[in-house]
Amino acid sequence: MSKQELVVLGQDSADGCCPTLLTAPLDEETAAALAKVFKALGDPVRLRLLSMIASRDGGEICVCDLTPAFDLSQPTISHHLKLLKQAGLIDSERRGTWVYYRQLPDTTDQLAAILTRPGAPAREPAGTAP
Repeated sequence: MSKQELVVLGQDSADGCCPTLLTAPLDEETAAALAKVFKALGDPVRLRLLSMIASRDGGEICVCDLTPAFDLSQPTISHHLKLLKQAGLIDSERRGTWVYYRQLPDTTDQLAAILTRPGAPAREPAGTAP
């Protein structure tokens, strides 16, 4: 038998490819980038917009379907969408006079990976009953 050390796959380490908040301190550049995304998500309107976009059948939604869901002006909704786009959470495409938005799953997947405790069991989202 060999006495070499076995490497356990699927667990993050400080020198692994995808460290989480609990396995390695964030460097300044990563912290600044993440803060921008969390700041964009720190507003209830933007969270609702992202949820509406992400949960839409077909993966995209027209701004004309987003605006009526809020008691806010169209320019205010556009401002919130711009901040989500700048944070890398959504992307948009103009089609004629309308703009269609879609979620960028790479960014939300990265957030989920960073916030996940290694080896932690999956849990129901806060506010949901089992």
